[in-house]
Amino acid sequence: MNNPSIDELRQQIDQLDNELVNLLARRQNVTREIGRYKSKAGLPVYVPEREDELLKACRDKAEKQGVSGDLIEDILRRVMRDSYQAQHDQYVCVNPEVKNVVVIGGRGALGRVFVDMFERSGYPVTVVEKQDWQQADSIFANASLVIVAVPIAITEQIIQQLHNLPKDCILADITSIKQKPYQAMMVAHNGPVVGLHPMFGPDVPSLVKQVIVICDGREPGAYKWLLEQMHIWGATLYHTTPQEHDQAMAFIQVMRHFSSFVYGNHLRMEDPSLTQLIALSSPIYRLELAMVGRLFAQDPALYADIIFNNKDSIALLKRYRDRLDEALTLVERGDKAAFIKQFFKTGSWFGDYAKVCLKDSKRLLLKADDDRRFDIPTVK
Repeated sequence: MNNPSIDELRQQIDQLDNELVNLLARRQNVTREIGRYKSKAGLPVYVPEREDELLKACRDKAEKQGVSGDLIEDILRRVMRDSYQAQHDQYVCVNPEVKNVVVIGGRGALGRVFVDMFERSGYPVTVVEKQDWQQADSIFANASLVIVAVPIAITEQIIQQLHNLPKDCILADITSIKQKPYQAMMVAHNGPVVGLHPMFGPDVPSLVKQVIVICDGREPGAYKWLLEQMHIWGATLYHTTPQEHDQAMAFIQVMRHFSSFVYGNHLRMEDPSLTQLIALSSPIYRLELAMVGRLFAQDPALYADIIFNNKDSIALLKRYRDRLDEALTLVERGDKAAFIKQFFKTGSWFGDYAKVCLKDSKRLLLKADDDRRFDIPTVK
C-alpha cells in the first residue's frame, strides 16, 4: 500500500483532472456574471492592469508552493483568453442617441465583424451592398455613422459617392491603406471623418487585445463615442497619421506578405515533399512554414490589393531584393566574417527587443509542440 501501482497513480491523476474541470466550469460561470456586470456598467472587457496583477499574484503563490510560475502563467493566460470569449456576448451602448450605423460591405468578411460588434452593443445596424445602392440615399439620410468596408480597389470610388451624408454623420473606413481613402473622405464629406485600420482578420473570436489604428480626421469630438465603444470591446487603439500608417504598413504588411508569397511560390516550383518537410521540422520551422501556408489559405484578391495598391512600397521591395542579392554574394564568396559582422549590426539594431522575441518565441514553441504527433498526415 505504501507503493501505489501505476494504475492507482493514474486514477489519482484522473480524479485531480476531474476536479480541475469542475473548477474551470465554476470559474466560467463567475466570468459570465462579470461579463454581464461589465456590460451594464460600461466597463471594458480587457483591463491590462487587472490581468497583470492577477498573473503576478498567482505566480508568486505558485512559486512559494514549489510550482513553476511559468506553468501557472501559461494556464491562466489560456483560461483568461477563454474567459474573454465568455464575456463576448453583450456590450454597453456608449451612445444610445445613434440613429443608425450603416456598414457598406457589411456582408463581407471583415464588415461582418463590425456589424456583429455594433449589434451586440445594441445599435441599429443597416448593411448596404451593391444590390442595395438604389435605396442608399434614403438609408444614409438617417445615418449617424457610415463605415466603408469594401475591397481596397473600389474604396475610393464608393467614398466619392458619399457626398450627401447628414452633416453630423461620421464617415469612416476600415481599409488597410489610409492616405488615399482618408483624402477621399475629407473631400466627399464636410462632417466628422476618421480613418480606421483593424489589424486583424475576420476569424478573430473577439476584439480583446486586437489593435485598431486610428487616423484622426475632422471633428474628433464627434466620434469620441466610437473610440470609447471600441475600447469597451477590448481593442487597443493606436493613433497615427495616414502617411505614417502607410509607411509602417509597407514593412508590416507588404514586405511580409510579399516575402511569404515568393517563398511559397518558390516551394511550389521546387516541388519538395511537403509531407517530409513537415515531418522533419521542429516546432520553430513548422511555425514559419505555417505562416507561409496560412497566406495561401486566404483570399488572393485581398493580398493582391494590399501589395499592389501601396505604390510607395515598390522601391522598398527592390531594396529588399538588392539586399538579398548582397547576402547571397557573401555566401558565394564564403565570406563568413562579413556575414557575422552584419549579423551583429542587425542584432544591435534590434537591441533588447531581440531578447524579448527570443522569450516570446519560446512560449509559442512550447504551445506549438503540445499537439505534435508522430503520425504525420500525408499532404498532397
